Amino acid sequence: MLAVASVGPAPAEVLAAMEAALDSAFGLPVARLAAIDEPAAAFSPKRGQWSSVAFLEALLARVPPAAARVLGVTERDLFVPVLSFVYGQAQLGGRVAVVSLARLRPEFHGLPGAPAALARRAATEAVHEVGHTFGLVHCADRRCPMSLSIDLPDLDGKTATPCPACRAMLAGSREMRLARLTVEGGRS
Repeated sequence: MLAVASVGPAPAEVLAAMEAALDSAFGLPVARLAAIDEPAAAFSPKRGQWSSVAFLEALLARVPPAAARVLGVTERDLFVPVLSFVYGQAQLGGRVAVVSLARLRPEFHGLPGAPAALARRAATEAVHEVGHTFGLVHCADRRCPMSLSIDLPDLDGKTATPCPACRAMLAGSREMRLARLTVEGGRS
């Protein structure tokens, strides 16, 4: 099972779009967990942003036994020390990932709100970050959700459906086989 949890508040319709994209991309059941508290120590007053690493640590402490992966979703603007911001971050080959909705929102960039654009961007970014947890790295296919996005035009050019090469890597990955075995074992 893949699990999605808001870290602090997050819009239900955006969470639903992310869950649908994850189900479609990975073929694993998706469940929504109860919201968890934001890690207060994650805030950097100097940067005015929140540490994505602290969010990953908070999520790692909350992984249910039945979950192969947990995706956290936050409204907070996230950073890692070497970058000015991140749309999300994941443990490569690990169990947790986080997506920030802050910079996915048109309003962040001084534009009118667009709920459909936010949901589409969040769904694509969810697949991207969870893909990293299954061992996928950045893809050269610019339409693949696993390609690197450094700005919104990059992100808006992608779909939430992994390209054939990334789907093949997923199908052959040890992590995906283990996740499927866990799901199948739970159904017996």
